[in-house]
Parts: sequence; C-alpha cells; structure tokens
Amino acid sequence: MRLVDTSAWIEWLVASPVGARLASELPERDQWLVPTIVQHELAKWLSREAGDEEADRVIAFTQTCVVADLDTAIALSAAELCVVHKLATADAVVYATALARGADLLTCDRDFEKLPNTCYVAKSRA
Repeated sequence: MRLVDTSAWIEWLVASPVGARLASELPERDQWLVPTIVQHELAKWLSREAGDEEADRVIAFTQTCVVADLDTAIALSAAELCVVHKLATADAVVYATALARGADLLTCDRDFEKLPNTCYVAKSRA
C-alpha cells in the first residue's frame, strides 16, 4: 500500500518534470491509499487552480482508490507526530494514516524527507 501525499498528486496532475518521475512510483488503484485530508487538500487546490469540474473529476478518481477516513486513533497519533517530528497538522494526519495502514508515503514535501517509510522525490530547483 502506498499513500500519495498532496504534493506528489499536484506534481503528477500538472505533469511537471517531477510529476513525470513520480509516475513510475504511483501504485495500482487497489494499493493507492488516499486519506480524506488529501481529498480535502486536492479539492481546495484544484477548485482554485483548475476549476470545479477538474476537482470533481480528480476526487471521483480518488474514490476508486482506498480511502482512509480520519478516526480517533489516527487523530491522536497525528497529535503525537506533530510534537515528535514538528509536523504541521495536515502533514501529521497524512503520516499517521500511512503508519496506521502499513503504507509507505510518496511525497515531494521536504518535511517528510527523513521520516521512515517515506519515498521522497525532491522538486527541481529553478
């Protein structure tokens, strides 16, 4: 199982050079873990950057993957991860979800770079 962080989703969706590198790292839909917080972040970003129709299309795709709801156990784990790793709340929820589901994390977010079970793909520097 692989959780694709919002940063990696965005790079893939905009077909950036980083997104092209990420394409080979994307899992099959039945192995693609999508936390509801990632759905939220994607819907917000897509509505702003690409419009509501594209947001609806991508969210429909996420619903064909393995969707992970935010429950109490993940919320409490995320709170601890915020303190231990100094993560922002949404990042901690993403990481806690990956840990709870035994998934690795595919990300372009430098905040995750050194965390265990993370596949970090650096964004190109312009």
